Amino acid sequence: MSQEQYLTQRNNIQTSENQYVYKFGIYGWRKRCLYFFVLLLMILLLLNLALTIWILKVMNFTKDGMGQLRITDKGLRLEGPSEFLQPLYAKEIRSREDNPLYLQSSRNVTVSIRNSEQQIVTQLIAGSEAIEARGKRFEVISNTNKLLFSAEDSEVVVGVDRLRVLGAEGAVFERSLETPHIRAEPFKGLRLESPTRSLILEAPKGVEI
Repeated sequence: MSQEQYLTQRNNIQTSENQYVYKFGIYGWRKRCLYFFVLLLMILLLLNLALTIWILKVMNFTKDGMGQLRITDKGLRLEGPSEFLQPLYAKEIRSREDNPLYLQSSRNVTVSIRNSEQQIVTQLIAGSEAIEARGKRFEVISNTNKLLFSAEDSEVVVGVDRLRVLGAEGAVFERSLETPHIRAEPFKGLRLESPTRSLILEAPKGVEI
């Protein structure tokens, strides 16, 4: 084979190989759309980052808590007035040292104690018209741990040394009254009456007037 024939055959082979070469990639409008989506994604990412930083700054997020809410070793601490839109469940609620604790509501304040079966056994309701206490027994105890007043289904006990009735009509008892001593205020008269029935005074060892 001559040199000219060899070169001619080689050129034909290279030409046939170039006919089957394909170019891979994104060109034209597809490339421009891809760049646009990448740019849009970066803008959205920057906006989300800016909004996150703004929320953290406005809500006062710190490593100790958020805003007026602080997380401590003993629990949660709220500084300043706080509003609860849903029921609050807590083991203990107390104010800071030397500061009072206020519970305010536009309707009423209800404190409920439940048993293991989630049934209400004791309840205290402070409303705009009355204060109601529901339970098996109600007690009022002094600072010296002395019983002042107690009430239950069977009886009401007054544990003070002296019971004073200041009303103009006095005290009305629908049934019997048992007491060792009845007396009026100094320099005032004592009056015992039964407007429509009889009045009976009884004692095992006599009645002194």
